[in-house]
Amino acid sequence: MTQIRSATRADIGTILRFVRELAAFEREPDAVEATEATLGEALFGDALAAEAVIADGADGPVGFAVFFHNFSTWTGKRGLYLEDLYVTPEARGQGVGGALLAHLAGIAIDRGCARFEWSVLDWNADAIAVYRRLGGGGDGGLDDPAVDGGCGWSSWRGGRGCRQPEPRSPALSNSGS
Repeated sequence: MTQIRSATRADIGTILRFVRELAAFEREPDAVEATEATLGEALFGDALAAEAVIADGADGPVGFAVFFHNFSTWTGKRGLYLEDLYVTPEARGQGVGGALLAHLAGIAIDRGCARFEWSVLDWNADAIAVYRRLGGGGDGGLDDPAVDGGCGWSSWRGGRGCRQPEPRSPALSNSGS
């Protein structure tokens, strides 16, 4: 069974490895400039830029997600934006991606976020299929909620008729917010 937990400083090496693996998967293997030092400062320093969660399988980490808060002037509330989600090839198809998404949706609910959003590359059919299975849909164009927003899990907007995940414990927070 997969367990989702807050990342710690001890996970920085794993996070950087996952970032590099994700970049290679996204056909940009040389694009990663992050180092353990820059990730450590961004995720655990004095001025947090983002947060991370780790998906642990039976033999250790099998995935991660990095997210941060954004803000909507229309709602006057913050939102949660998923920057990266990665699951190792060996763990794909076992519900790890869905578990990470549900966990983050729970964080968004617990923190009173007006929405939870992310984007996916239009050629990443497996990820789009996961988002659609979890409630996204559309035609794959710019207005496709499985690609870049709209209603459903790929862009959960509280109180606007979208399916909402179950709330989770508010204990998961690096920032205390």
